[in-house]
Amino acid sequence: MATQLQRPRPQPQVEDVRSAKPYLFSRSPLKTVARRIASIAALAAIDLGGLVIGVYGALALRSLVRDPKPILWNLLWQHETDWLPFLVLLLLLVFSRNGLYGPRELREGAGRIVPSVVLVAALSLAFAIGTGQHFTTFGLYVVAAILVALLISVFRWSYETMTGTLMRSYGIRRRALLVGEPEQVARLRESLGASRGGIDYEFAGAVAPGPELHEELALQRLDELIVADSGLDERELLEIVEAAHRRAVKVRVAPRTTELLVERGEYVPGQGVPLFELRPPILAGTDWALKRTFDVVVSAAVVVLGSPLWLLIAVAIKLGSRGPVFYADPRIGLGEHQFRMLKFRTMVAGAAREQERLEPANEASGALFKIRDDPRVTSVGRVLRRFSIDEVPNVINVLRGEMSLVGPRPLPVRDHRLLAPWHRRRSNVLPGMTGLWQIAGRSNLPFDDLVRLDFYYLENWSLWLDITILVKTVPAVLARRGAY
Repeated sequence: MATQLQRPRPQPQVEDVRSAKPYLFSRSPLKTVARRIASIAALAAIDLGGLVIGVYGALALRSLVRDPKPILWNLLWQHETDWLPFLVLLLLLVFSRNGLYGPRELREGAGRIVPSVVLVAALSLAFAIGTGQHFTTFGLYVVAAILVALLISVFRWSYETMTGTLMRSYGIRRRALLVGEPEQVARLRESLGASRGGIDYEFAGAVAPGPELHEELALQRLDELIVADSGLDERELLEIVEAAHRRAVKVRVAPRTTELLVERGEYVPGQGVPLFELRPPILAGTDWALKRTFDVVVSAAVVVLGSPLWLLIAVAIKLGSRGPVFYADPRIGLGEHQFRMLKFRTMVAGAAREQERLEPANEASGALFKIRDDPRVTSVGRVLRRFSIDEVPNVINVLRGEMSLVGPRPLPVRDHRLLAPWHRRRSNVLPGMTGLWQIAGRSNLPFDDLVRLDFYYLENWSLWLDITILVKTVPAVLARRGAY
């Protein structure tokens, strides 16, 4: 009897990304290079446009203030044109050094643009002083820096929005395969969301480590593997990386909690075995001084500039329901010590006594209590909560040294009692008014993932990260993404 031979399914072209083959001879090089060059050129043109318009605007304002006569626009550049090439080069170098021309998912927005422009202004001023330039006013540098930072931020935001819309309309997206046990993959899928860095994801399925993974790699054209690393031993993980890299597929691994906790490992040379000294994830020394100074300056400005609005809110709360204007909410802060966090009152008087009755209606997971339509919230309170205005008095706690502008969100006493031991390391720093919870899905994420975000923040803190989180909090609040 003749045996019918089965035709093998076609296999995608295999390419090993570790190959020493020059990039220009690898797959689709011209398309990739052209796309990156076009992106960098567009961003550079946007930045230079913001620089020129911002500096020109600062010169025009100076001319109006000093001599309120019709501006001779063509004469504004007579001296400054000599400086413009230097400013252009300096801006491009600083922006490049700060990663603002990196891939779409890696470059940051206003949180990195503002300090970069400030650095350019400071360097240009220092150079001018060092070369003996004559100054009539130093205010030009301040005004120019503000205008340039504002314009570049707006221009870049418009560019990212427009290109993101075009990519979605043309169906450009990343194909990713999730790898892990079903429970881990489900949690990872919920945490990832539908996009990252403005690029939509198409999830091609989920598989467990093993033969099925190798089959999916062979049959599908993928861009990434996203691996839930919990429970994998080193051999399994290396096999996954080996199989993916042989097909030019990137591998991204969701870190385990233990990896987040030892991020600050310090290498200590040993005689036979390398050792790592684990340091607690705290902010100390110059980091603490810089963060504290930033907190005090910004909080004081919020109190002074916002006092008229605070008065109007106080009147609305008083007219809306009986009770005090402020509510001192017991929270757990630095070192697991209790403090009273100030908020505008949004609930009826005595609302805390009713929480036990409402526990069965709790919609949050883990050590959180949250009800979307809480019956204790007043009509004025709903408006304040809609835009998180009720949290603004937290700046008083910041000035007292009980909180920071950015940090792990302080938990109520009830929630803190439900924490697992590994969760409590988040109390090693001052709690914050906002944090990664607020900009990365907020309380819609499982509680363990929220704590992992806290650990990531502790290990990767910088002033620019704080500024970025503050800037991104505004659209997160307006989008009403699960405020807590």
